[in-house]
Amino acid sequence: MDKYCVIDIGTNSIRMLIAKIERGNIVHIEKSLETTRIGEGVNKTKVLSEAAIARSINVLREFKNEAVKQGIDKINIIATSAVRDAVNRNEFIRNVKNELKLDVEIISGEREAQLGFCGVINGIEINNRENNLLVIDIGGGSTEFVLGNGQGIKYSRSLNVGAVRMTDKHITNDPPTDTEIYSLTEDIRNIINKVINIIKKNKPVQVIGIGGTVTTLTAIALELENYDRKKVHNYQLQIREIEEMIYRFENLNNDERKKIIGLQPKRADIILAGSKILYEILNSLDVKIITISEFDNLEGYIFDHLEPRG
Repeated sequence: MDKYCVIDIGTNSIRMLIAKIERGNIVHIEKSLETTRIGEGVNKTKVLSEAAIARSINVLREFKNEAVKQGIDKINIIATSAVRDAVNRNEFIRNVKNELKLDVEIISGEREAQLGFCGVINGIEINNRENNLLVIDIGGGSTEFVLGNGQGIKYSRSLNVGAVRMTDKHITNDPPTDTEIYSLTEDIRNIINKVINIIKKNKPVQVIGIGGTVTTLTAIALELENYDRKKVHNYQLQIREIEEMIYRFENLNNDERKKIIGLQPKRADIILAGSKILYEILNSLDVKIITISEFDNLEGYIFDHLEPRG
């Protein structure tokens, strides 16, 4: 039985997947997550701050030690929106290499979308593999849209609309003002309009969500005091539930949000923007239900490297 380790450096958090592989199949998964907010301020400054870099390297060190402890010598690291947008990204990569002897691969938004789709298509219950699916991956810095089916991807697009980016751009008051909420909503609508008509023409019969925003909203809907990926995976989250949660987030301050069951305290300040992104996408597509997948770009990376790429 082989073991694989993949680490994803996202705008809001760093996640590690350790998977046991048997005969080309993932038979056991361990996931770890630490919030480092490496993308804090990147939308405005285009620079990864020294503090954010230090936080991230500390977490990478912890994750490396855990992987080595489990007998894994090859650790794969990918970095997404915040790192690829930062002008000092090469400095961060050099620091990781010098301090931890690890390589970081910065992947494009399109590659991120492909990996997410690969994870979903191999990990979720799909009614008909010939039907078009839409996978939505809301991250801290960007959102990926992928249309495809069991035969492969037909269309993918990455847009710079994410929970951290939109919070940094629009929200300064706690709780946010009506003006800030209006500005946030209009900006999201203007950005996602670039893909809505294309998606509608392809008529996806199932919409699947991955990433921290959708899994967190599911944990809140289920009132999970302790996160349970088995309960979250394949959950059918309804747009009316999202709408109700948004109303709740808008009317609470950050400290009050931290007390919501199912919401990680470190995500409390960005959950409103993340949930607004999801709501506006679903509402624009006239979609009432989104299926939640715990299989995402981490599993997708493993599946992609297990199988010969076409």
